[in-house]
Amino acid sequence: MGGSDDLPVVRALDELTELVERHQGLYVRWSRGPGTDLRDVSSTDDLTGVAMPGLSANPLDVEEWWEDRPVRVWVARRLHDYAHLPHDKGPGVRPWVLAGKETARGPDNEPLVTDARPMCWIDQRVIDEAKAEVSRQENPWGPLRRG
Repeated sequence: MGGSDDLPVVRALDELTELVERHQGLYVRWSRGPGTDLRDVSSTDDLTGVAMPGLSANPLDVEEWWEDRPVRVWVARRLHDYAHLPHDKGPGVRPWVLAGKETARGPDNEPLVTDARPMCWIDQRVIDEAKAEVSRQENPWGPLRRG
């Protein structure tokens, strides 16, 4: 796929979970979309303004230590942790899934991804389902929002 924002839309947490189970090397990015991001394929460090060598994204791959725990919970947490970004970053910011190659790490230890291939948008209903899934877990958990 090119840099077009005309992507399929994942509308259920189970659908996104299945995608993660089928593919390695997927990331979620919260931005105005591939049409904007793939022009430069660079993110900017918010603190210093320094251009970074790739798109800041969060990995969706399940870590080995997760063992046989539900992938659905893993995916829900990956979404929930950054669900504050549309509010913080402004109008038009939403999550989308990409495949790509990690080229470096950003200042928050997040992967910086190049060779980005847009896969799909993530509908707000999926984020709502992710928040609900996280709230059902034993321990309280909040997003990784800086205050």
